[in-house]
Amino acid sequence: MPDFRKALGDGRVYFFDGGYGTFLQSRGLPAGMSPEIFGLESPEVIRSVHQDYVDAGANVLTTNTFGGSRPKLGADVDVSGLNREMALIARSVAGDKVFVGGSVGPTGHFVQPLGEMTFKELVEIFKEQVQGLVEGGVDLILGETHFDLAEARALVIATREVCDLPVAVSMTFESPAACLTGTSPLTFIDTMQNMGVELMGTNCSAGPEQIFEVLKNMQPRLSSPLLVEANAGLPELDENRNTVFRLQPQPFAEQSARFLEVGAKFIGGCCGTGPDHIRALRKAVGDATWKKPVPQDDCQVVLTSRGQSVAIGFEQRGVIIGERINPTGKKVLIEELQKGQFTEAMKFAQEQITAGAPVLDVNVGAAMVDEVKTLPALTKEIFAQHSAPLSLDSTNPDAIEAALWEYPGSPLVNSISGEPGRMERLGPLCKKFGAPFILLPIIGSKLPFTCEEKVEVVSRLLKQADDLGIPRRLIMVDALALTVSSKPVSARHCLDFIRYCREEWNLPCVLGLSNISFGLPARELLNSTFLTLCQGQGMAAFIANPNSTRLREALYSAEVLLARDPQAEQYIDKFADWTPSGDGGAGGGGGTKEKDKTGAENLFDAVVKGERGSILDLVERDLEGGREPFALVNEDLIPAIMEVGEKYERKEYFLPQLLQSAETLQKAFGRLKPLLEAAGGTKEQDTIVMATVEGDIHDIGKNIVCLMLRNHGFNVIDLGKDVSAEAVVDAAQENGAKIIGLSALMTTTMVKMEDTINLIKERGLDIKVMIGGAVITGGFSESIGADGWSTDAVSAVKIAKELLQ
Repeated sequence: MPDFRKALGDGRVYFFDGGYGTFLQSRGLPAGMSPEIFGLESPEVIRSVHQDYVDAGANVLTTNTFGGSRPKLGADVDVSGLNREMALIARSVAGDKVFVGGSVGPTGHFVQPLGEMTFKELVEIFKEQVQGLVEGGVDLILGETHFDLAEARALVIATREVCDLPVAVSMTFESPAACLTGTSPLTFIDTMQNMGVELMGTNCSAGPEQIFEVLKNMQPRLSSPLLVEANAGLPELDENRNTVFRLQPQPFAEQSARFLEVGAKFIGGCCGTGPDHIRALRKAVGDATWKKPVPQDDCQVVLTSRGQSVAIGFEQRGVIIGERINPTGKKVLIEELQKGQFTEAMKFAQEQITAGAPVLDVNVGAAMVDEVKTLPALTKEIFAQHSAPLSLDSTNPDAIEAALWEYPGSPLVNSISGEPGRMERLGPLCKKFGAPFILLPIIGSKLPFTCEEKVEVVSRLLKQADDLGIPRRLIMVDALALTVSSKPVSARHCLDFIRYCREEWNLPCVLGLSNISFGLPARELLNSTFLTLCQGQGMAAFIANPNSTRLREALYSAEVLLARDPQAEQYIDKFADWTPSGDGGAGGGGGTKEKDKTGAENLFDAVVKGERGSILDLVERDLEGGREPFALVNEDLIPAIMEVGEKYERKEYFLPQLLQSAETLQKAFGRLKPLLEAAGGTKEQDTIVMATVEGDIHDIGKNIVCLMLRNHGFNVIDLGKDVSAEAVVDAAQENGAKIIGLSALMTTTMVKMEDTINLIKERGLDIKVMIGGAVITGGFSESIGADGWSTDAVSAVKIAKELLQ
């Protein structure tokens, strides 16, 4: 039996199969029926499709299980059994010559805080599906068409908990810049490589030429083979009202062959492609060999959130890890953490991000604070509002693990020392979750002082990490700065150790900067000088207060001198208006261009920034100050959500920020609604009936549209998913709706939208219809007589308002 892991490393180019949806439809799949259930009822059809792809030259078959998870199949289906049967069918055709990839698609649910499902629940859902695929004999687990980084990570973790098969993950991107939830192609690659995923790439969403742009954005740190499966163009309706993809096999193959230029090793097709496309693709590629990608961006460690990557390394700009979210010496913060409240912590987060910290350290360790509950809760609150990656800082391994289960990217774990059992407990967790960590050179109670002592301790800890199979790409080393007031040469030993880590281990160093000056006056002066010395030796990151003007001046100046700020662009931006202060004080420094205020000072800002924690206090403040409820809604809240919509359209905001702001507005409106009603001035709301069409069980997009419509004053009646045209029109008549909104995600169900439009005409109703969904185009909308089509929730609101004019 061939070994898929060996195939990952050889010089061959391999070919996946093509699409299944439209292909199965041509062989009897009824519109709206689950392909997986159809496969159970008609296994011979699935077998014949697999055989056609093998005959066309496919080296990898994907199982008919894309929608084979519990949320998609329902409670009454044996999920593991179905996946096992579909895998066995593919295996029977593949034999021992062709690989079988167990296909796992998205569940249709978002992880908290974007949705209601917890990360652990999602992992359990995937484990049930993966178990069946493994029992059916697949060679790898293949995540396809995922659009949320958290869900992709859940699949990887689920697979690792069930088996040791290779994992491949393919995301779909709305544009070359980002997917639906704001993850860029590069951040996706960074996160998957941190998790040790063997094969990654992209599929669906567009044809080969558009997907090529996505692949180029994956290049800077790519070192793994790529999987690429483009559509045969975008879907259209033919003269018989059938969904078709126009890109023919030959041009599809010629365009897809270019993927080899950017590291593709596995190439196939997605929607609209069939055996002829794969046959043409094999011919177009010919005997070409695979060239392993070489990262262009030289770095040693990468931290990620859902929407951002921070590269750490010798050739990267020095990274400030903001230290302010730490209870030490902060009475108000401690009191709030004890109560499970985070207003003060969120204020510190905003201040540090405004000051320029790209990473935030999060520490909740204080008396009477349950770290196991509080650290993950605060972590979730911060990443819901900010995109900066986080450093999880705790001496409690249980708290670290709990936070890792909540985080949607690759956080930094601060830290792993030589304390007995700590490496054994946290090391495998960091490997599992793809979380880089700080290696703290302490074993026992003695602090290593000299460079030689630190080298000896770290060597032992690195041996432990190596024995546990932890890759070096996840390791940073704490240089352990000790105060020069008691040990005058400690700074010199620190500098020697930083240089050793760079030259001998190729590991980046981090340190807590303020330790060096403890007990001395003018600490910022000493800290900033030490910072520049450390940067010269190769220090990559430091933990400090980013609000320190002098530290920022030292950092940005050093970046210019170390040739890490091309054309001094960052330096000029920060200090174009700089003037020396001449005050000589410990906190002295020149004047610099500072960013705007750190937190929301009014309702408008709170909605735009999505500050749910402060919105009610701001509402009460304005009401007590004499402002009328209607003024708050009309002058602040509605203009704010409009601004959020504009940011979303400009791609400054993505789905997480959109939802955060929408929920913040809802919270404010919930407080004001009784006051508005009591004043008797509430305007009668226009009603919109929303539904996903019959046969389609996808409703994420529709749910987001409903939320945004409600925020803009519409009365929304959500009928859910898989709703017949008759039920939709009946509900619209009964509720006096002026608009019907229809959603469809599948090419096999989008044609059902026309049924609703025809029924409205039959009944002679004056009801407008707007449609939307990933497969919907303007041409399709026009062809079925819809009154408008939306590309996202923001455009849906605009269309609804236009239809009422």
